[in-house]
Amino acid sequence: MTDCYKILVVDDEPDLEPLVLQRMRRHIRANEYEFVFASDGVEALEKLNADPTIDMVLSDINMPKMDGLTLLQQLPGVDPNLRAVIVSAYGDMDNIRTAMNRGAFDFVTKPIDFDDLKITIARTLEHLAEWREALSSRDQLVALQNELSIASQLQQSILPDIPPVTHGCEVSANMEPARNVGGDFYDYLHMDGYVGLVVADVSDKGIPASMFMMSSRTALKGAAIGLREPEMVLAEVNNQLQQDNPTFMFVTLVYALFNPDSGLLTYSSAGHDPPLLIKSDGAVTELPHTKGVALGIASDVEYTQESVTLAPGDTVVLFTDGVTEAMNADNQQFGLDRLIELFKNQPPESAAAANAAVFECVRAFAGDAPQSDDITCLALRRR
Repeated sequence: MTDCYKILVVDDEPDLEPLVLQRMRRHIRANEYEFVFASDGVEALEKLNADPTIDMVLSDINMPKMDGLTLLQQLPGVDPNLRAVIVSAYGDMDNIRTAMNRGAFDFVTKPIDFDDLKITIARTLEHLAEWREALSSRDQLVALQNELSIASQLQQSILPDIPPVTHGCEVSANMEPARNVGGDFYDYLHMDGYVGLVVADVSDKGIPASMFMMSSRTALKGAAIGLREPEMVLAEVNNQLQQDNPTFMFVTLVYALFNPDSGLLTYSSAGHDPPLLIKSDGAVTELPHTKGVALGIASDVEYTQESVTLAPGDTVVLFTDGVTEAMNADNQQFGLDRLIELFKNQPPESAAAANAAVFECVRAFAGDAPQSDDITCLALRRR
């Protein structure tokens, strides 16, 4: 980032200001960030109205005079293009859900992990920069293709580009949309020594699917922070999406939670193909299906989960049906059997190698046939 972004930190803790200035000193010295501070929502609104150059708000929820949730409601009236990140107590699902519904772009939990905070700030400001570029180019757009190109950049900025780094596993993922903007997505989550993994496929394609994708991602991230079991996470996300779904869109996904120490992988599927397990000796099996329909269709759906222990060298591949249903010029599907044969007796040497092999094999099979669906793949390998 070449511009200096101004960030308003809103918190009534007097020790937070010197801590932020100390931990973010390198970014401040590099003229990347400038911080201003307010002790409550009322003071924050005064500073926002007095200084239109503020780009982002980082706000606590519980404060005197005006809390963070009330402040969120007031931000669009000050500047609809402001980006807000909420600081919440760990597991405070009700307030996190309310914050997201009121327009928060993301959240971090207390006690604040400054490494995670730096990543969240960078992603938020990257999204803001893309949005500002879209706004500045809006009057010059002469074709739908240009709009879709910008929307694609916005979508790509949401997808994590740095996989989690742990002592016990490695992860690699990629998504290739069939159109400029796709409905697939993947994500990584860090939670108390666990690694959360998700691969999802939204119904339909294009901008509507992209918007529903962002809502699904936010809901999943919030639910995963407050709930441990994958089956409970999917039930919570389903109820959130189903409550406000005027377009009747839905999303299929697999959510998995991996313990790098024990090798235990617990997963739950919402109407999605189960993961593929590639053993270190080259044996390949499809993991058992779990009960549960796509998210957003009906309320109070029951989901179930399964578990498997990965031995060192084992790899799990999560994928969307853009892989198995890829078509060639003869209208033949790639199919699950070809995916299994790809790794049979040929276990990948790394997660990145597994991911790359899937895309290379699908491209070779499809040849010159047009891509009909988004293709997404995520590989997890236990070290």
